[in-house]
Amino acid sequence: MTSSTTASRRGFLQSVSSLTAGLASLTGLSSISNTAQAQSDASTSGANTGTTKRAAKSKYMGDFRASPLAQVKVAIIGVGARGSGHAAQLAGIEGVQFVGIADVVEARAKKSEAAVSKFGHTPKVYSGDENGWRKMLAETKPDAVFINTPWSLHAPMAIAAMQAGAHAFVEVPIATTLKDMWDIVDTSEATGRHCMMMENVNYGREELLYLNMVRQGVLGDLLHGEASYIHALRFQMENGDSTGSWRTFEYAKRNGNLYPTHGLGPVAQYMNLARGEDTFGRISSFSSPAKGRAAYAKKSTKLTSPAFKELDFKGGDLNTSIIKTGLGRTIMVQWDETTPRPYSRHNMIMGVNGVLAGFPNRISVEGITSNYHKWAEGKEWEDIAAKYEHPLYVRLGELSKKMGGHGGMDFLMLYRIIECLRKGDALDQNVYEGCFWSAVGPLSEKSVAEDGNSQVFPDFTRGDWKSTNPLKIIA
Repeated sequence: MTSSTTASRRGFLQSVSSLTAGLASLTGLSSISNTAQAQSDASTSGANTGTTKRAAKSKYMGDFRASPLAQVKVAIIGVGARGSGHAAQLAGIEGVQFVGIADVVEARAKKSEAAVSKFGHTPKVYSGDENGWRKMLAETKPDAVFINTPWSLHAPMAIAAMQAGAHAFVEVPIATTLKDMWDIVDTSEATGRHCMMMENVNYGREELLYLNMVRQGVLGDLLHGEASYIHALRFQMENGDSTGSWRTFEYAKRNGNLYPTHGLGPVAQYMNLARGEDTFGRISSFSSPAKGRAAYAKKSTKLTSPAFKELDFKGGDLNTSIIKTGLGRTIMVQWDETTPRPYSRHNMIMGVNGVLAGFPNRISVEGITSNYHKWAEGKEWEDIAAKYEHPLYVRLGELSKKMGGHGGMDFLMLYRIIECLRKGDALDQNVYEGCFWSAVGPLSEKSVAEDGNSQVFPDFTRGDWKSTNPLKIIA
């Protein structure tokens, strides 16, 4: 997309918000104006639990830069399967001082203490108490808190961390209800503290590559994206005290797209959603019947809890949601953690010039690939990638692969967080993006319950997305 096209669209979006409904109908500007009006109506009525005006003395956090920190005092809450990996990687990043580790299970906390101590850190350990993390916040006074706990705890822990003066970094999703998302936004704006949802997939090589190609105009005007989380995880019901022990109950009681951000995050940043160019409009969602998990639980002899056999699983095995943006683009978002099939995030972005896609990686772009009737894969894909490799990956890709974490994307994300805090730069993902991407969860649930009726996204930015800068191609 050319800069002139982006500028003209931005100006168009800004002008639309001031038009009356009557004028919009006369001029045919129905897509964006109706979306904007619906968002305004929903926010005014309180249907999305937010307010139309920002609180006094609060600040917009879209491009927020915190004061630089020569050394970042880090604390972590939850060091199970996910948090233990974050702790070990953070401990090795220059500029980190590990001050606290909190987990209700003492063995887990001690294990991570041993891991970070290898890098010379001497954190205080808090375990055996569900509120030990609160004591940690008060006593260690961290600059940054990393939260890796069950979904229902994300919002209260992030809010408490910001109120204690720390920047909060939260595993996905950022929260499970719109009210909690608004509370996170309000707290971030009131305290002047970052709250970033740690969407690691945005730091994958292919996602960074495609972002760079889109920014260079390879696809021209963008039209459509596809995003998913297809991951056969039924076995987690047999994994003891781990993710499946609490997620299973989420899957049983909720019916929608409960885990959208791994696929949606990159596509949203390709499209500059909530970043000056375009924004989220509406979502319609449908779920398949719920069959697979109950069948698996019935035949399994290794379930963590016998209660799993008795659960009435409400969540469909597959959820398909369609998002319509303000500019009329579409995004298909799918979620399936039940069906026994290969992993996929889709990661597809389409423009007037062609398509970039993942799983497997393939490209078809007029003027770039040899024959747009055939996918460029394998060596041809690698040759194209070498030309358009994201400069951040050029700088840190080999180190990230060595350090690991989902092929290196985890380390690259954590490295960038610390780098931004030390430099006082804006983060790669702002608090509003975390809320927009996570809002697919509760909005899809409502849509499914209403037989696919479209739901309007709340505008967590209160209109300020229009002046937010697109994510830069960072070197």
